[in-house]
Amino acid sequence: MLFLGVGVLLLVLKFAEIGPVAAWDWWMVLLPFGLAAAWWAYADATGMTKRRAMDKMEEKKDERRRKAYAAIGLDYRKTDRDRKKADAHKRARKAIVERIERPRAEIRKRNEDTITRASTNFNTLDEITKPPAAAPRK
Repeated sequence: MLFLGVGVLLLVLKFAEIGPVAAWDWWMVLLPFGLAAAWWAYADATGMTKRRAMDKMEEKKDERRRKAYAAIGLDYRKTDRDRKKADAHKRARKAIVERIERPRAEIRKRNEDTITRASTNFNTLDEITKPPAAAPRK
């Protein structure tokens, strides 16, 4: 959002010919828009935006739960303690999964590199389809 704000500000300054921005090249004025697009692509690719949306939904859900408990006269702090325990369990579980999956991901990457390297060593289609030469008989 910051990149968009800066981009719009620079665009307005360029069109109004105000200050040093009027003398700048157009690529410098439009650069923040490109940076914003790159940032959004990165955020979407890493799942950051999805995580933030899910966190907001969880917060809304927790707030509704607190209000409901307060409306019927129950103590919501007990549910908060239970929630903290559940979050700690989730973090521990995530660490265990990460410890297991990291070596697996490295092995998958190594295998993928090996397959890719082996498949690009052929120069022509004949080398791929040609049967292996028989060993000479003695």
